Amino acid sequence: MDAHARLTSKGQVTIPKGIRDALDLHDGDQVLFRVSGDGATLQKATDFIALAGSVPVPPAVRGMAWDDVLRRAHQRRGKDPT
Repeated sequence: MDAHARLTSKGQVTIPKGIRDALDLHDGDQVLFRVSGDGATLQKATDFIALAGSVPVPPAVRGMAWDDVLRRAHQRRGKDPT
């Protein structure tokens, strides 16, 4: 789907309704612009909070400090965590 919009003097663009509907965009949603060459794409930004709980946490690391989780992962991959 292609759609045109006009840039305002403040650098703002209204996302056309067909695009908002296709991306399921609503008031307050965040979008991601990705620039490649002389073009750009727009997508709905991932709501990482909504993903909470979707990945099982192994019992061995439950309650472990995040720094310790990263250190353990780096050690297992043979990388220096610093």
